[in-house]
Amino acid sequence: MKSFSNPLADRMRPEKLEDFLGQEEILGKDKLLKKAIELDQLPSIIFWGPPGSGKTTLAYIIAKKTKSDFKKISAVDTGLKELREIVDLAKQNERFGKKTILFIDEIHRWNKKQQDALLPDVEKGLIVLIGATTENPSFEVVSALLSRCRVFVLKQLTKEHIIKIINKAIKDKEKGLGYFKLKIDKKVIETLAQMSNGDARTALNVLEYASSLSKNITLDILKQAFQKSYLMYDKNGEEHYNIISALHKSMRGSDANAALYWLIRMLEAGEDPLYIARRIVRFASEDIGLANSRALEQAVSAYNACHYIGMPECGVILAQAVVYMAKCKKSNELYVAYEKAMADVKEYGNLPVPLHIRNAPTKLMKDLGYGKNYKYSPDFNYKEKQDYLPEKLKNKKYLK
Repeated sequence: MKSFSNPLADRMRPEKLEDFLGQEEILGKDKLLKKAIELDQLPSIIFWGPPGSGKTTLAYIIAKKTKSDFKKISAVDTGLKELREIVDLAKQNERFGKKTILFIDEIHRWNKKQQDALLPDVEKGLIVLIGATTENPSFEVVSALLSRCRVFVLKQLTKEHIIKIINKAIKDKEKGLGYFKLKIDKKVIETLAQMSNGDARTALNVLEYASSLSKNITLDILKQAFQKSYLMYDKNGEEHYNIISALHKSMRGSDANAALYWLIRMLEAGEDPLYIARRIVRFASEDIGLANSRALEQAVSAYNACHYIGMPECGVILAQAVVYMAKCKKSNELYVAYEKAMADVKEYGNLPVPLHIRNAPTKLMKDLGYGKNYKYSPDFNYKEKQDYLPEKLKNKKYLK
């Protein structure tokens, strides 16, 4: 029986750009990154994208292509000690006219002090940095380091990309599962691709585990391999919008139990918790608004907490926020008023600001009547009668 020491996802990792699937926006013909890799003239860069989108694979392709000394570390289990060792090596390489490329996986795990330590050597060009992160680098990479790097955004792989990757792994007799002659029909492959949510690593890991359970991979075997309930959920398809709509309307209808159910449906299917948190923030103003101003505070706090700790720990935080929103008194007065005001802006365009509430920083402006007869509200105990809207909208009421 054939056996491998490393996982299928690692074995199937492409070694050449022409075998890399997806990310045409940054690797298409005449794109900067593709040219830089092919010419071996890479600047310091940050790869930002979801899990399984190809960040590490691209780094390995660069390692194969470059004549530079390529070093890889993970920010999870390394720190300043390992960085200093690499910097010392880079100085030796420099004396022999050789560049050093340092790939830091999950660079967002390094704290400010550790990231700051990279600055001087990246600045001088002693080290060419490749950082990979699933988190927004605007928040997770220190600004000084970020300004010295080009950020390339990798998108979630499409279902079609994942299907191609799965088929290649099934047929490849050298590195894949072709030796085992698996039986797996088109429907099962499509289901696996859908359930993997754009993550090639997940798809291959599940496929490998499923092949260890049976050489005839059915939907039942696939469910076992995923080790969770089979939830039909496509993050870019109709069911995604159906379920987020169900969550929103359950909160709007003050049904906390239903809201909790739909929340968990989304989380268990692999939805990004920050997407849900953003929707809750919107809900707090759109459907609760002035009826309870604390709702927005709760929603923003929930978002920040999810950002800090991630899944699965943040699930209960989202649950708290969802239940709170569902149980709040509701009012869409603010939302309706906003829509009415927006309609007037679109209809009337750039109506002039009334002269008496214009600022008058120059003599000419004063001479033209800017600020003339303006009533300073505190002097009138905030009971002055004064128009603040353009003449065409005088006495218009957006709020009750």
